[in-house]
Amino acid sequence: MKLASLRNGQPDGRLVVVSRDLKRYADATDIAPTVQAALDDWARAEPALKALSDKVNDGSADTRAFDTSEALSPLPRSFQWADGSAYVNHVELVRKARGAEMPESFWTDPLMYQGGSDAFLAPTEDIPLGDDSWGCDFEGEVAVVTGNGPMGLSADEAAKQIRLVMIVNDVSLRGLIPAELAKGFGFFQSKPPTAFAPVAVTPDELGEAWDGRKLHLPLVSHLNGEKFGEPECGVDMTFDFAQLVAHLAKTRPLTAGTIVGSGTISNKLDDGPGKPVSEGGKGYSCIAEIRMIETIYDGQPNTPFMTPGDTIRIEMFDKAGDSIFGAIDQKVVRYSPSSA
Repeated sequence: MKLASLRNGQPDGRLVVVSRDLKRYADATDIAPTVQAALDDWARAEPALKALSDKVNDGSADTRAFDTSEALSPLPRSFQWADGSAYVNHVELVRKARGAEMPESFWTDPLMYQGGSDAFLAPTEDIPLGDDSWGCDFEGEVAVVTGNGPMGLSADEAAKQIRLVMIVNDVSLRGLIPAELAKGFGFFQSKPPTAFAPVAVTPDELGEAWDGRKLHLPLVSHLNGEKFGEPECGVDMTFDFAQLVAHLAKTRPLTAGTIVGSGTISNKLDDGPGKPVSEGGKGYSCIAEIRMIETIYDGQPNTPFMTPGDTIRIEMFDKAGDSIFGAIDQKVVRYSPSSA
């Protein structure tokens, strides 16, 4: 089934079940008022939502047209948003870009940071940028939403707690990252609000593309209307979602509604950095990677980071070419307190 949160004047929106083709929806607030409420009572809510989803898809439910501009991120805010870096190729390239060596342990022990989860951007909401020197970048990712679990759960146990799958634009401010990490205390100002696609799906909706731990489809991004990347999510993923969730839960319990991100999708080519789409490669899921590759080959980066007026669209399609989650479709705008 496919779940969304529609605007209703409340911070968490209202829960709806969306048709498989993303054209219609049915109100689900008699089952649970919000996505978080459904996750908190999943044993009861899941079968009821599944029954409603069947009716939405066979045409027997009372439905309305689904307008993505009315959708918030499926979880407009979350008790926890933890982003991993499962594609170590991406980590290696970005660290090279700022002159940092990569420890060998990064290939065996996942990186993870705890992001701001109090206010996610809606999938079509503008990205406010206060200063161009901050280096605004998009990051295309996959994320999972979990149920409850005990501290210290194994990867196999963690895999069973994956309730929903989403796609992400984890916005980064590259110009602020080096100085912030140099303090030795992690990201904060360099990671502004994240956006998720309009719809979260249960793993069964993904069919053979979901193996229980990884999603095996390309993530497609268009920067200013031009295809920028279509890397395969199941390729070069050093740590799968079961491992990432277990890593999170090593020293703390797992809470229903926790969002765990994959980190930027990144593919190698012939054991080296990937190529742009324009050169027959899979491209990239962030600007930082192509800037690093330009530096390797040209001695300096040529692709600018995003500035006001730039647009980014991130979407995933099934084997038939149909959108699975709907699109993250955002524009960078100049932030001013008067427009906030």
